Amino acid sequence: MTRPGFSLADRIDALLPQTQCRRCGHDGCRPYAEAVASGADPINRCPPGGEAMILKLARMLDVPAQPLDPGCGSEQKLSVARIDEAVCIGCTLCIAVCPVDAIVGAAKHMHTVLANHCTGCGLCLPPCPVDCIVMTSVGHDWTREDADRARVRYRARNARLARDKASSRSRARGGQQRAARQAAIAAAFERARVRRAAARRER
Repeated sequence: MTRPGFSLADRIDALLPQTQCRRCGHDGCRPYAEAVASGADPINRCPPGGEAMILKLARMLDVPAQPLDPGCGSEQKLSVARIDEAVCIGCTLCIAVCPVDAIVGAAKHMHTVLANHCTGCGLCLPPCPVDCIVMTSVGHDWTREDADRARVRYRARNARLARDKASSRSRARGGQQRAARQAAIAAAFERARVRRAAARRER
């Protein structure tokens, strides 16, 4: 029985590995969970979850299990990103795409991966201009505790990005308001100048 306030999408999302790798074709695990819950997507599009995940989803939804969709990639064990710090140029492109803020560093400074937070999504590989990132196996399975921590970090990152976006909009509005005030003041000065010039001509 589904608990009140706990939707089918919530139950599916609770089973997903929360790597946020996008191999399923969605922007993260939650959108995929919603697509499966609505019947828009099949249950076999999660390579990190693999066959075990497919079987869990099949039992939950009472549908036949299916082989992993090869178009999404092959099943894989947990791996984490490693940065060759001697090659890293500090471009920050990997930081920008990490879904769980597991990469730290600054522009033109060496970056490093927080291995205990990395989900092995691999999203940092394509944007790296010097190919200094490799994925390495950690030798153990991804656990439910790992997934729960990853979900928390993913949500925290999204909340931070939303705050940053709102702050940028607020600064932009503030700049527009300052520009409008300055324009209004300049217009008032110009009107005063015109009146003074007209008064001098009338004398």
